[in-house]
Amino acid sequence: MAEYVKYVDVTKCDGCRACMVACKNWNDLEAEPEEFNGTIQSHKDLTANTWNLITYEEKEMNGRFEWLFRHKSCLHCTDAACEKVCPEDAISYSEYGSVVVDYDKCVGCGYCVEGCPFDVIKLADYIDENGDKQRRAQKCTLCTDRLDEGLQPACVTSCHTDALMFGEKEEMLTLAEARLQEIKERYPNANLYNPAGVKGTHTIYVLADVPETYGLPANPKVPTSAKIWKDYAQPVGKALLGATTMAVVGAFVANKFLAKGDHEGGDSHEQKEE
Repeated sequence: MAEYVKYVDVTKCDGCRACMVACKNWNDLEAEPEEFNGTIQSHKDLTANTWNLITYEEKEMNGRFEWLFRHKSCLHCTDAACEKVCPEDAISYSEYGSVVVDYDKCVGCGYCVEGCPFDVIKLADYIDENGDKQRRAQKCTLCTDRLDEGLQPACVTSCHTDALMFGEKEEMLTLAEARLQEIKERYPNANLYNPAGVKGTHTIYVLADVPETYGLPANPKVPTSAKIWKDYAQPVGKALLGATTMAVVGAFVANKFLAKGDHEGGDSHEQKEE
């Protein structure tokens, strides 16, 4: 099956937030009003119930002030750190390339939250039938359920400026490269953000300035420790000890890996909030 990506052209975004509303509506996510924080950005950051956020940054560029907007959501890495550090195999790749969470398997350990180099996956609190609080990881799904029905992601269908588009990978990359050539005179630092350290993403950006301006790490990578654990230690361990025992061991090992701050290339996320 062909690979699909969401293409985000930040230079066409006008900050209308229609994509945020569409995401909330389709995924039945609760509203999260926030107090005015002195900026026009509606929310400080992504949360377990806000999967998509328009960020605002004002910057002087080439002798003029520009508003730089970014549609922030999960990038759906081809080699996803969240998938590798999950001790319950609750995170997987769909046939479209999207990275999805199986809520029935998730135990709310939070290792995916700590492992994500883009700081997009969050934990939501639930009250189960016994009245006990449970935690589950939540984030953008790339509207995988809509893709199953032949529809495009909700955010894409709501965008009136074509800042968001969705299609086969090669087609979207061709559009992105052509757009770069069109905007280079106005934005000399314009670039295509599709980081090789995670083997590319299924949300690619045409940025008007360097990634750090938009809060994106310049060279995100999957921690080497996570690769060793997921690709080598875990398969062998399951064969020898069984899946249940390895899930317990996995929680311990993942905790040790992440406690050491083994986030290679994640310069923009040196310290996460408690």
